[in-house]
Amino acid sequence: MALQFSRTEYADRLQRLTARMREEKLEAMLLFAQESLYWLTGFDTFGYCFFQTLVVKADGTMALLTRSPDLRQARHTSNIDTIVIWVDRVNADPTVDLRDLLSDLDLLGARIGVEYDCHGMTGKVARQLDNQLMSFGQLVDASDLVSGLRLLKSAAEIAHVERAATLADDALDAALPLIRAGASEADILAAMQGAVFLGGGDYPANAFIIGSGPDALLCRYKAGRRIVDPQDQLTLEWAGVSAHYHAAMMRTVLVGTPSPRHIELYEACRETMLAIEAELQPGRTFGDIFDIHARMMDEKDMARHRLNACGYSLGARFAPTWMEPQMFHAGNPQMIEPDMSLFVHMVIMDSDTGTAMTLGQTYLTTSGAPRSLSRHPMQLLVR
Repeated sequence: MALQFSRTEYADRLQRLTARMREEKLEAMLLFAQESLYWLTGFDTFGYCFFQTLVVKADGTMALLTRSPDLRQARHTSNIDTIVIWVDRVNADPTVDLRDLLSDLDLLGARIGVEYDCHGMTGKVARQLDNQLMSFGQLVDASDLVSGLRLLKSAAEIAHVERAATLADDALDAALPLIRAGASEADILAAMQGAVFLGGGDYPANAFIIGSGPDALLCRYKAGRRIVDPQDQLTLEWAGVSAHYHAAMMRTVLVGTPSPRHIELYEACRETMLAIEAELQPGRTFGDIFDIHARMMDEKDMARHRLNACGYSLGARFAPTWMEPQMFHAGNPQMIEPDMSLFVHMVIMDSDTGTAMTLGQTYLTTSGAPRSLSRHPMQLLVR
């Protein structure tokens, strides 16, 4: 069995979940988020692109409903004992199998929490689920329950986050010698991803972002590669990954002589990052952190060029994104607590002048000041 953590660790997670379920008066949970299944049981798969769910009862009983290709996957990577297979066929409706499973688990009439807001739950599945179970029991949207528990990292999880951060640093170390006039984005990207793999890391939950010239102003990956000009800008956003735990970084690297606008934007990013570092600690909310970002950027006349969020929680994530739901945006009441892994980023995209500047890294919160997990300083990178 290929479990990433000790059985004691998984037992503690199950205890935390069932305790919360009792607080919410939930007799069972239907987990559809792959992150939830992985965190709770170790189950490691990309099979969530099809219908699958883990039933968790308040007494700790668990049963997985999945397809046949994931039977051995679940046996090998998880601690789940009861695995039920729904059969692929024309007009298959696995929610019928789920209803039968819930009946077998004596959950008729139960109050059942459902993870609706996740990538394992399509609109079709949600409609089928509601149609099958609306008369079976009381369905409650409990999308935030497990994701909230995942916010606080155990010592064993922190070890993976720290390893992921080392791999992120290694990726930047591999990239910097290659960034120069005439360089291919393909070579840079290959070096960065290769450094993570060579260090024993995993695929990231979303593609690394790389873009030079006008593409440096994009905040998403796009197909196609470009050759770096003698006077250029290259935006990179990437993550080290260990056992699916992510530590992200973000930098805009300049080639040639920095323009005054680049220097101005960099100073705005750096000053705001340092101000946030001073406040990224218990007693503050995620919304408070965004307010610092918005206030400082707007005072520097960056309102039209900044984003409406400046970071998010990180953890064990699966495609299509390494972002956790908890983000630094206006009004978010989520309190900062010790042992959170949080990515803070400054992103300024000035389309008027075609100038990009970014700065971002992952922090581990403590009882006081946060700890940056990167060995790289927040200096302006010029090649």
